Amino acid sequence: MRILIANDDGVNAPGLAALHEVLFDIADCTVMAPEQDRSGASSSLTLNRPLHPQQLPNGFISVDGTPTDCVHLGLNGYLEQQMDMVVAGINLGANLGDDVLYSGTVAAALEGRFLKRPAFAFSLVSRQTTHLPTASWFARQFIQGQHRLSLPPHSVLNVNIPDLPLNEVRGIKLTRLGHRARAAEPVKSINPRGKTGYWLAAVGTEVDGEEGTDFHALRQGYVTVTPLQLDRTFHAHLDDVRDWVEGLL
Repeated sequence: MRILIANDDGVNAPGLAALHEVLFDIADCTVMAPEQDRSGASSSLTLNRPLHPQQLPNGFISVDGTPTDCVHLGLNGYLEQQMDMVVAGINLGANLGDDVLYSGTVAAALEGRFLKRPAFAFSLVSRQTTHLPTASWFARQFIQGQHRLSLPPHSVLNVNIPDLPLNEVRGIKLTRLGHRARAAEPVKSINPRGKTGYWLAAVGTEVDGEEGTDFHALRQGYVTVTPLQLDRTFHAHLDDVRDWVEGLL
């Protein structure tokens, strides 16, 4: 099995190295990742200039672009061999609820939607690396067991691992996405030359974190697994919108 590994924390991120370390002996792994941190890049592509991939001494491929650029290049001609699946991470920081709309980690996995196997996005719910071995251990278990997984095409599994020692993780729970409130107002700043700028504020607090959500399960000490699909069509309300559209004519 050939796996393309990507992330959004950058090609030198510890989570990327940890993920490669636990997968390289069970699959033929190729690493393509942004040359710098591109967290929050979502599924953006670089279309206004060429990309210049460079192979590093450790064999990883650094790309001067977004997480989606990396996977797009890797799956569409840059690599000589065809990949079987995409695995993204291990991200330092949660990707819960509405975070998946902005996450470069999840976006990298989504770009692998055309392959034979479902893609995985792994995140450790911490900015610190203390319990990165816990996340690595679970990532290996998921990938080793992926051949028993049956999902339709264009599927992604979003996996969040609690910031705990391995022996304190209570297990794995299947969850749905929770939801956050709106983010706080941007923080206004003025540089020494008098130009006004705005720092985007932190993400909003959770407003839907009830039992069954990824937020709730993580608070209880579980690894969360949330299946994601690319189709965002609001199928349940197609008839409502059809009636409205017909009334416009």
